[in-house]
Order: sequence, then structure tokens, then C-alpha cells
Amino acid sequence: MQKAVLLISLLIFNISLLVSQESHSIHQNHMFRHYDRYVYNADARFHTSVKPFQMRQVEAVVNTDSIYRREVKNKFWDIVWNRSLVQFNKSGFAFTVDPLVNFEFGKSSGSPHEKNSWINTRGVLINASIGEKFSMSTSFYENQASFNDYRYERIDALGWDVIPGQGHGKQFGDSLKTTRDYAFAEAYISYSPNKYFNLQFGHGKNFFGDGYRSLFLSDNSFNYPYFKITTDVWNIKYVNLWAQFQDLTTKYNYGTSFDKKWGSFQYLDWSVTKWLNISFFEAVIWANADSTSIRGFDINYANPVIFMRPVEFSVGSPDNAIMGVGGKLTLWKKQVFYGQFILDEFKFSELKAGNGWWANKWGLQLGYKTHDLFNLKHLDIQSELNYVRPFMYSHLDTKTNYGHYNQPIAHPLGSNFWESVSFLRYNYKRFFFEGRLSLAVHGSDTVNSNFGNDIWKDYSTHTREYGNEIGQFEKVNLSYMSLTFALLVNPSTNLNIYLNYTSRNESSVSMGNDNQSLITLGVRTSLSNFYYDF
Repeated sequence: MQKAVLLISLLIFNISLLVSQESHSIHQNHMFRHYDRYVYNADARFHTSVKPFQMRQVEAVVNTDSIYRREVKNKFWDIVWNRSLVQFNKSGFAFTVDPLVNFEFGKSSGSPHEKNSWINTRGVLINASIGEKFSMSTSFYENQASFNDYRYERIDALGWDVIPGQGHGKQFGDSLKTTRDYAFAEAYISYSPNKYFNLQFGHGKNFFGDGYRSLFLSDNSFNYPYFKITTDVWNIKYVNLWAQFQDLTTKYNYGTSFDKKWGSFQYLDWSVTKWLNISFFEAVIWANADSTSIRGFDINYANPVIFMRPVEFSVGSPDNAIMGVGGKLTLWKKQVFYGQFILDEFKFSELKAGNGWWANKWGLQLGYKTHDLFNLKHLDIQSELNYVRPFMYSHLDTKTNYGHYNQPIAHPLGSNFWESVSFLRYNYKRFFFEGRLSLAVHGSDTVNSNFGNDIWKDYSTHTREYGNEIGQFEKVNLSYMSLTFALLVNPSTNLNIYLNYTSRNESSVSMGNDNQSLITLGVRTSLSNFYYDF
């Protein structure tokens, strides 16, 4: 599979050369989003909840190359500090080539595994464009890693040797069962025929929302193939996204394709005023095949302007339809309040009764962020609360639930939880600091019971009809604290040298207290978000 992904990426690259920086997407790493303070300013009236951002729209607000540029006269040091390793631009054709790395060494304590961990990543990133309408990007990572800490416990729980957000690997070495070898590839072709439309075909991730998490669609899980149409008209941004996901729960032999499923997403963000945005979201997930036939892509969900919930009902299908609303309120230009409400199933009479009916499935996010706190430049904070009822995102089958590659495509905790997560970020020139604290409570399931935490369980097997609440069956408390210091070497690829300290505690009645800490030091190009806060 890894070789196939690489061949597809190279094919995309060759096709794009036959056909601009203007239509590129910007990588969305949480720590090094240098442009956020500009696009979140109310005067920009930017649709910040649709990610990744398009380069041409960010450049209309701020010149990204100038934000952290370091003036040097020597060409060699200009490459080191500012620009791509290989850079070509002539007669409307441009391309860049950059190495991608993550060389990390870590030491853990309180872990049942061996004390040292490491990651060895090498890769390449190629961006190319012709004129102002066509662009492409392709990247490939080859990884070997030894996760001798709490991260291995998560990999073991996910099954199929799935590395969170990065696909599945294979064990290597004779004595270290925590070592994994895995590859990671992503690519897209982007075409902007005019200022109103952008069409993108790719293999990667998408994100809807202004939060650190998204209850609609996040970048938590592994990459997937997608086709996206983005429309910008007046003060409205409208996104149509079709994607193919994979279900790994059916145990196949190596070399056999996993079961497929499809997703159709519609997201509309309306900038009502400079200080108020309202968004509307809907999604449908359906199986590629059942026991009798192959269904494939359903043409009923191809119409980009239809309401999908009535369509899902009219075709008499067993599909999983989800709807949501979100918003962003910006006060005094920089004080940003945001939120999301996601709804799967709902009956008002049961909600009014307050009896914890299992099928009242919904989730809520409330958050706040600001830049330049107390008028101190580059001092930023963010805090949000996520609350998701039991059985949310689950369905009758693993091929219609809200998951991909053994991970949720919304929040990593699945359902039946609440979470509070907060960040304090500061940077001085190219020195960055991030402090983070999160607290969470989630319920648990057993092999023979379904209390609504595991979204891969058939929701018709729910253990009880009424009395369902956050934290059932057994309440698990999770706290996660981290401190990160980084020196940004080159902003073109977010190449940085970093030191991180993480402290994690998980406790419940049956497991007691599991305290672990991890110190990591490394050099990496931070382009994507890989989440280890579980």
C-alpha cells in the first residue's frame, strides 16, 4: 500500500507539471501558525473555520514570507534560515523541494516499557505551480520509531499497529515489540478557475472549526482520498467534500484491501458581520458494500447543493447522517469566542423528560482564544470545553460509524466524555513556548457491554435504554500537561529544534493511578498535526 501511495503521489506530480502558488494550501500545525493573529482579526473577515487555508486568501491579508524572515546576504544562509532547499521560478512555472525530518530522542518514567524512545523520520516535500490557477503538493515520509511509553499503549489499543494519525506499521527488530516501521504520504492537485471556485483532489486531511478539536470533522485520523469544491461568494464560504474511508475492523491477511466506506460533507460558513460568523454542517457516511452487493459511491449524495438528511431518508438506506451548527463571535477585534453543536439523533420529548435516553446523541463545544493578551505582542491563549453524549458518532455497523482507520474522524476520545483543554503560547522572534493543560472524563465499555464510549460498537447493543450519562460505565479520569520550547530554524517548512516535557495521569477504580512522564528532544519539520494527547 505504501508503494502504491508513493506511485500515486508521483503520478499527481507529473500530471500537475503538464498543467500556482496562488492555489496552494497552507499546512496547519498548531504551534507554528504564524498567520493566525492576522486572519483572526475581525477586520480581515476571514473564514477561519475552514482548514487548511488557501494561500491566495491568506496572502490577501498578510505577506506570510515576511513574518519571520531573517535578513541575510549570503545565499547559503538564506537557504538555511528562510527559503526552500531547491527553488525555481521562471516563465510562470515554479517548484520547490524540501527535506522533511523528525529525529527525536525521548526518555520516559513511570512506564511499564523500556525507558528510552526514539523516532527517525526522513522525507521529501515537493510543491509546484503553473500560472495562477494550477498547483500541486506531494510529500512522503519514511519512519522508524520505538514508542517505549504511553504512546505504545494507544497503538496497542487501536489494533492493526495503527500509529495515531499516521497509518499502520509493522514491527521490526527481534527484542523490542514497541518498534514500528511505517510510511506516510499525502498529495493534492488544486485548480482555481477564478476567485470564486477552488477544486482540489488529494490524499490528506480536512478540518472544520475554530477550535483545537472539531466535533464536525478533524485531522485526528489517518489521511484519506478526497475531492473538494470550495466556493467563495459574497461573505459566504461553502465547502463540498467527498471522501473514501477505510474500515480495519475486519481482519484481513496482509496484502488484502480493507473494507471501504464513503463520506459526503457540506459546510457553509457565513460572515454575517465583521464580528459574527455562523456555520452549518451536515455529513452522511455509508458503506461501500454489504453482504449482498457492492454499492460504491452513491450518486444521490453527489449534488453539491442538496440537503442530505432528506436524501438519506428518501432512499431508504441504513446510512449515518449527522448535522451541526457552529459560530464565531469576535469582540474588540481580537477576543474570539467560538462553538459547535453536533446532532446525530434527538427526540425533544425524551430530552425534556431528562431521563438519559440513549438515543439523544449530541455534542457541544465552547471555546475562547485571543492574540496579544494584555497588549503583550505574541502572547496568546486558548481554552475550550468539549462535551459529547454517549453513543454519539456510533451506528449500526463499523462501516457506517464516524471513524476511519480505527480512529474517530472527529474527537479522539470518541463519545461519552467531557474535556477541558487550554493553551498558553508565546514567541519572541523565532523562539517559541507552549504550555498546555487538559482534563478529561470519559466512560468505559467492557467486552460484553456497550455504555456508549466505543464508537465501533453497534449502538443497537446499548446496555440500557435510560439513565445514560457522561462517565458511565466506569469513570476514567485523564489529565495531560505539556511544556514545549522550540527554536524555529526555517519557517518555509517549520524546521525547528524542540524540547518537550509531558506528564500524563490516567485513573479509574479498576486500574488505579497510571502516572507517566516523557521528555523528548529533537529536530523536526512541523507541518501536520499528530495527536498524542490521549
